Amino acid sequence: MSFKKLHPLLKASLSEAGFETSNPFQKKVLPTLKGGADAYVIAPQGSGKTTALIIATIHKLKAAAFEDSPRAIIVVKNKTDVLALKEEFERLTKNTDLRVYGLYDEYDIEKQKEEVYYGQDIIIATPSRLSKLYFLNGVHLGQVQLFAIEDADYLGRNNAYNHILRLSESLDKCQYVIIADEMHTKIKNYQNAFMNNAHVIKGK
Repeated sequence: MSFKKLHPLLKASLSEAGFETSNPFQKKVLPTLKGGADAYVIAPQGSGKTTALIIATIHKLKAAAFEDSPRAIIVVKNKTDVLALKEEFERLTKNTDLRVYGLYDEYDIEKQKEEVYYGQDIIIATPSRLSKLYFLNGVHLGQVQLFAIEDADYLGRNNAYNHILRLSESLDKCQYVIIADEMHTKIKNYQNAFMNNAHVIKGK
């Protein structure tokens, strides 16, 4: 798909960031993500899958802030990944009033609780800190429309897999997207846990 069908404010940000059109893999992925289906997006580094997720998220949220509770949550491995993805989101939300917040372990949790309370649209978080904040009643999941796991290849390590399983039990019906370089057993198991007839979109 071309960028013509996207929200005008998002199109403006894409143009300013130097994106003229979607690449072949994004053309394959974006209609499914925009359509609201659960999806596994499996492709090597550099295929444009993360950018496709960012575009689909901004479009889904109509490129506009709304009330106080987060409507999109993207889980990543660590602080470095939180900050990197937050920067990418900010590049493509700069023409909107969407609020993007990074939630990671090496930061005062009481300050995070307060900053989330004042209103965020998109939260990018490590699994452990998101889980901890949720069980401290520091983040409301009742309005989440999209829950994504970015670069999910790390999920076999630490307790990240179980954190996400527990969080999924607290979410109302929403769209789930899992992005990884390769399909593996851990992420495949989510299909039975909380994903619904997920599309598997693979790139080379």
